[in-house]
Amino acid sequence: MFGNIAGTIEEIVESFESVPMIILAGLSLLVSFLAPELLGENFFDPAWCAVIICGAPIFYSAVKRLFKNSGVSKISSPLLISIAMFAAIGIGDLFAAGEVAFIMALGEMLEDFTTGRAKRGLHKLINLSPQTGRVITKNSEEILPVEKISVGDIVRVLPGETFPVDGVIISGETSADQSVLTGESLPVDKKPGDEIFCGTINRFGAVDVRTTKTGAENSLQKLIRMVKNAESKKAPMQRIADKCASYLVPVALLVAIATYFATSDVVRAVTVLVVFCPCALVLATPTAIMAAIGQATKHGVIIKSGEALEQMGKAKVIAFDKTGTLTHGKLKVSDIISFDEKISSDELLKIVAGAESKSEHPIGKAVVQFAKEKNISPAKISNFKMTAGRGIFSTVGGKKIFCGNENFLEEQNIFPGDEVKERLNFFGAQGKASILVADEEKCFGIIALSDTLRANAKNIIQSLAELKIKPVLLTGDNKPAAEYLAERVGISEVCSKLLPENKVEKIIALQKENNVVCMIGDGVNDAPALKTANVGIAPGKIGSDIAIEAADIALMNDDISKIPYIKRLSDATAKTIVFGISLSMTINIVAVILSVQGFLNPVTGALVHNLGSCLVILIAALLYDRNFEDEIPEESYPAYELTTK
Repeated sequence: MFGNIAGTIEEIVESFESVPMIILAGLSLLVSFLAPELLGENFFDPAWCAVIICGAPIFYSAVKRLFKNSGVSKISSPLLISIAMFAAIGIGDLFAAGEVAFIMALGEMLEDFTTGRAKRGLHKLINLSPQTGRVITKNSEEILPVEKISVGDIVRVLPGETFPVDGVIISGETSADQSVLTGESLPVDKKPGDEIFCGTINRFGAVDVRTTKTGAENSLQKLIRMVKNAESKKAPMQRIADKCASYLVPVALLVAIATYFATSDVVRAVTVLVVFCPCALVLATPTAIMAAIGQATKHGVIIKSGEALEQMGKAKVIAFDKTGTLTHGKLKVSDIISFDEKISSDELLKIVAGAESKSEHPIGKAVVQFAKEKNISPAKISNFKMTAGRGIFSTVGGKKIFCGNENFLEEQNIFPGDEVKERLNFFGAQGKASILVADEEKCFGIIALSDTLRANAKNIIQSLAELKIKPVLLTGDNKPAAEYLAERVGISEVCSKLLPENKVEKIIALQKENNVVCMIGDGVNDAPALKTANVGIAPGKIGSDIAIEAADIALMNDDISKIPYIKRLSDATAKTIVFGISLSMTINIVAVILSVQGFLNPVTGALVHNLGSCLVILIAALLYDRNFEDEIPEESYPAYELTTK
């Protein structure tokens, strides 16, 4: 019975906190201020509406904390507001009672707008989990729910399907898209004996996998678990008024009691309570944050919470993912090398584009696309054949052409010479993917591909250095690729070959060094690190939905040059909040002194109280039109180089 009553009361209180009800309370206060002239002194005072609508939730919160909280946390700003409100009602000053309740309710409403967060990202991550797997036995092939697959079972995965378990390949070769877990821009070639992870995608050949981990122990479930854990550890921003409440409440009561005993004037004592209420203090933070969020939105930056701004202002380390963040996340031909004087670079590109024209591999598609951009028509081919994870064979102009890796050529008894290997090693050190091109006799060319660096990446890192921000590179890519890119953009600390849990561990290690850490990433694999970091930023246009939902800030145009802007905006917001709080405290102290001396009564005290709140709002509003951007120039990086030998 008591539970039902409590539930009903809570529902009523929550209905009072809606935006229409708060607007109604504000209008009732305005009418109350004009009521003596318009409606006569004997008319029902509309301020009762503000007292009931805005005061009931405050009183309920104060009582709830008194009974449920422990220690000094029982003393809260709602308690002080409730005392002031009842004192004002006690002496018949309903306008003062309604005013302090309304300002507090307005602050709560603004804070709710700035701290709300979407939770859809975790559900989308869970939806990536495969629901079934194709289990192979001696006599049959059966599709089973993943929960019925056991360690040791043989699972067959066809091209285009998602691996439902962690395991080891026992037959077949393929290339696996592991971007969901590692963020790698290139599919990883897999052969018997190689590990396979749940949630990754089989791009080409059919493979049989012996299950090593199922259920909650597989890689994708571990990723989901990390996101959940990181989310639960992030506490919401605690309001400054509540932090100060343990001091404000006893001080306000002592001053009010002392005033009453010194002057024998209960009106002065009540006025002290009214002007002591931390309404401007409550408004300083959410109004500044709303103005900053509004400005950021104009510049294509979505900031989801006030806490994100607060933490970004304190950030000293920014951890960057590589693929899709500092780079565009798309493969492009970077080098075309011919070792045959009779074959030009354009002719080599034409041959390879023709040979790869029927390939489904991302590398082959990138070559064909590049030839199209260069207005080079692919050569006509026949007898196309692909070996998953190795390369392709085609007949071009009556001549057999092999395109693939070194192992593939050696299987055809074609052995690259020292010059070819030197180039191959050079491109490998830069983290590039290479296609060796050969006929039946020799290797006569290389086409290298790489992810393309964002043109302004280096200048962005320099701008952050000027703001005393330390950049760190966290990537699932191999060490040569990571170090090559880091050197080009000016990042000295590099961590490569990282799985999602390794990124989380690195973020935690940086935080343990007393750093406030910002993480910037766009992939599903970045979600746990984005949640673990003090503040996470994700490119909104190309970033995965899960990364965007996990992040605190989204860049809607994928323009990472906005990061220095966000830092400057965050710094300015923090300074504005401090100034607003300082101003509000100064006004309150002056008002308390005037109240003790009798220069203010509850109504004039409430008006001074409102003046402080209005000044805080105006100061915060100035953030909206300030300019925090600087022009970050772009540098031109060549997409490829033509070399003919």
